[in-house]
Amino acid sequence: MQPVGIEMLNVFGGSVYLDVDALAMHRGLDKTRFANLLMKEKSVALPYEDPISLGVNAAKPIIDALSDKEKDRIEMLITCTESAFDFGKSMSTYMHDYLGLNRNCRMFELKNACYSGTAGLQTAINFVLSNVSPGAKALVIATDISRFLVAPGGGVASEDWSFAEPSSGAGAVAMLVSDRPHLFQVDVGANGYYGFEVMDTCRPVADSEAGDSDLSLLSYLDCLEQSFLEYQKRVPGANYQESFAYLAFHTPFGGMIKGAHRTMMRKLFRVKPDVIESDFEARVVPGLTYCQRVGNIMGATTALSLASTIDNGKFDTPKRIGCFSYGSGCCSEFFSGVVTREGQERLHNAFISEQLSQRYQLTMDEYDAVIEQSRAVRFGTRNAVLDTAFLGEVRERAVTPRLYLKEIKEYHRLYEWV
Repeated sequence: MQPVGIEMLNVFGGSVYLDVDALAMHRGLDKTRFANLLMKEKSVALPYEDPISLGVNAAKPIIDALSDKEKDRIEMLITCTESAFDFGKSMSTYMHDYLGLNRNCRMFELKNACYSGTAGLQTAINFVLSNVSPGAKALVIATDISRFLVAPGGGVASEDWSFAEPSSGAGAVAMLVSDRPHLFQVDVGANGYYGFEVMDTCRPVADSEAGDSDLSLLSYLDCLEQSFLEYQKRVPGANYQESFAYLAFHTPFGGMIKGAHRTMMRKLFRVKPDVIESDFEARVVPGLTYCQRVGNIMGATTALSLASTIDNGKFDTPKRIGCFSYGSGCCSEFFSGVVTREGQERLHNAFISEQLSQRYQLTMDEYDAVIEQSRAVRFGTRNAVLDTAFLGEVRERAVTPRLYLKEIKEYHRLYEWV
């Protein structure tokens, strides 16, 4: 079987972030319960940042590192999101343009709640495996934002999204998929998927979220167990505790993953709490590090956890990572792959942690102003000129060129490099 997987990966965690403890105090949340979220920071989308700018900023370093010949072998571009702003036109067309990709390229967009990034990755993997165009590459960009907006005359407490505000973030992960899987070599055929219809979390209107958090947790737990059991059928001898050096999860918030891992260890092995805790610290926490700093970026979160695992784990020898992806509604998948020291070194060179540390920290007054200013780009906006002076110092902090939304003109989005 030919090798396939992720050749290179990059994360863009936005330009600004919010300390979630400060948000909890500002909103008057129960700090005792809040601590169980295991959240530290959340990226926030500025009014002139959107899924396209975030996605392009994630992908550009990957594209810039390719030769012209390698760049022209990108024959598929998949955008994965639940934050699109057009029911027909794919965001991939914008990203294709601003990344300067070959026009002989298949472009499309996937929506499947938080599962979309994995759906895109698996589609790209199967394209490469099909060998219909030997040597071709696919670029998968998972990008999502939570654009919290308050209706005129209302307040945060009255909004359906108030329960999700502390954990929802903004960001993108770009993955170059090819037959040269330097970063993450996929275990071909080692996939367990499971899904059913459930109304747990949804976006019934474009600019807001709604859902039943308890139902979502139960659905997540069911899917984790059942998708792993299906994986186990396809990979005889697979063992949740012993087969994977690390585990990367779709992470709505860290506390949910801790509970999910604890449930699996209890059900499958009936081990003691202290054993579960040490196992969680060793195999799961490396994958939570970036998720705790960015928040839930929906379709990109499983890939964010994978990036965090590779960056923060120990890969002196090749090690296998088990990955679990869940999307509300619902669909889930458990899959795996192998990472080597070379792969980790390549990802270290993306300086993801450093980029996150360079973000501007919002005050609560600035955060409330972001919510107010973001009305200008709500879903369906036909014409708007963005106020680039708003938090203009943020734009000046970037050490490499970044794409920002400049104007919406008859629904067409225009961007500028800063």
